[in-house]
Amino acid sequence: MTARETFRLLEMGPSSAAMNMAIDEAVLLSVSQGEVPPTLRFYAWERPSLSLGYFQRIKRDVDLQAIKARGFDWVRRMTGGRAVLHDRELTYSIHVPGQHRFAKASVVESYRLLSEGLRAGFETLGLHAQIVSLSDEDERKRYASSGSAACFDSPSWYELVVDGRKIAGSAQVRAHGGLLQHGALLLELSAEDLFSVLQFRSEEERSAVQREFAERAVSVKDLTGRIVSYNEAAEAFAQGFEKGLNLSLVKGSLTEGERELADRLYKEKYSTQAWNERR
Repeated sequence: MTARETFRLLEMGPSSAAMNMAIDEAVLLSVSQGEVPPTLRFYAWERPSLSLGYFQRIKRDVDLQAIKARGFDWVRRMTGGRAVLHDRELTYSIHVPGQHRFAKASVVESYRLLSEGLRAGFETLGLHAQIVSLSDEDERKRYASSGSAACFDSPSWYELVVDGRKIAGSAQVRAHGGLLQHGALLLELSAEDLFSVLQFRSEEERSAVQREFAERAVSVKDLTGRIVSYNEAAEAFAQGFEKGLNLSLVKGSLTEGERELADRLYKEKYSTQAWNERR
């Protein structure tokens, strides 16, 4: 049997949207420079928060007045993809250096590998999640997107669905000599909250896309009828990543250097208008 690889496990709880993204980048930098081991991080959000993909356009996709009116937070990610409203979920991030097996694989293949950890986590919660392959035309047609700005509108390559509905959304970037993949694992879901802060050409279009979204996305509560707590989900997915990726997780904490770097990235990047409204 192949020896288990040791990863640092960070269980961090809630932070602001800007600080969550700052910590993700700080950990990636530290891992890439060999200052800390490959790392799996679990975290949450202080209040409902919209995260935008790196390439998304603010004026086209987001209603900033609605975000403010609802008291939500928002931030731009360093990863691509579409908008995610982070609220009642477990958020994960994986950080590995460039020479790691996950980073040396192609983008599509690394998604497939890492999804095995997510699938095993859902199994720990009693859910049979399937990894979507979009390699044939029938699969692509089945999961074709309506083109909304919302991430959970449809699955991408090797993301996870239960009964054909998307339950996890992930995004990846290769930067600073390493790989970061982070994603949202839906414990509960409010499509109304999400679609209230996205831009549409008309209210009719908003309603139509929201109805379609409700048929395409699903949460743990929708499937099990019960509320799974953040702590229960974190424990289940820690077990899942260990099983699915053959890892041994060792609980740790941010180093002083990572905290200082995260504070700087928060102040100079993720809390700034220059970063968040750059597109």
